[in-house]
Amino acid sequence: MSDQQSTPILEMKGTSKRFGAIQALADVDFEVYPHEVLGLVGDNGAGKSTLVKIISGVYKSDAGKYIFEGHEVAVNSPRDATQLGIETVYQYLALCDNLDVVANLYLGREQVRPLIPRLLEPVNEVLMEQNAIRLLDELHIHIPSTRSQVATLSGGQRQSVAVSRAVMWNSKVVLLDEPTAALGVEQTRQVKDLIRRLRERGLGVVVISHNLADIFDVSDRIIVLRLGRRVSTFDTHATNPERVVAAITGAVFGA
Repeated sequence: MSDQQSTPILEMKGTSKRFGAIQALADVDFEVYPHEVLGLVGDNGAGKSTLVKIISGVYKSDAGKYIFEGHEVAVNSPRDATQLGIETVYQYLALCDNLDVVANLYLGREQVRPLIPRLLEPVNEVLMEQNAIRLLDELHIHIPSTRSQVATLSGGQRQSVAVSRAVMWNSKVVLLDEPTAALGVEQTRQVKDLIRRLRERGLGVVVISHNLADIFDVSDRIIVLRLGRRVSTFDTHATNPERVVAAITGAVFGA
């Protein structure tokens, strides 16, 4: 894996989670490095969503350690994860169709001009637009205008806006849930190019997807979960889809 550092930026050790009688995760280790795209794969019910929600602070694990940049931390809410620099882009994107691109990028984090502190603090639209244009340019994202309503954008452009929002706040790890689902060929290419640019910027990128072709196209490593356990880890460039599918299904390779 290219330029990988020896210390993971994010590491989970012995992570377990139970929902009543269902053991969703059992003693799962997980790690992602800077400058790495990690593919996280597995069948429905394998534990991918549960692990992602524990990483993002939606769920609290029953057991295990959460280590960020070499230090054990407590993540009890999505705000805790965000403050560390961990952002999650879910499949439904959570964009506001009736707002423009700038407003979506800054949603809940609007920049203000404190004319009279706490009394008159208008939103600094000029600064927000300038920063939005600069970020989109750095990521090579092409949209008609930063003032275009999100509802008017293509699926690939909408995905790019959601990812841009995730990396706008000095994030260090980005988790992407099915980032190419329901996208056309050209839109998928744009999103995969964006994922590669995030890696170039030094982020750790986790791609959760059922599309193995896309996983093989962008990832450096692949972690396979099955029935709540980590069962295999592959160097993407030293394996093939058949071996990964065998790990996902529990089949004996070559049988």
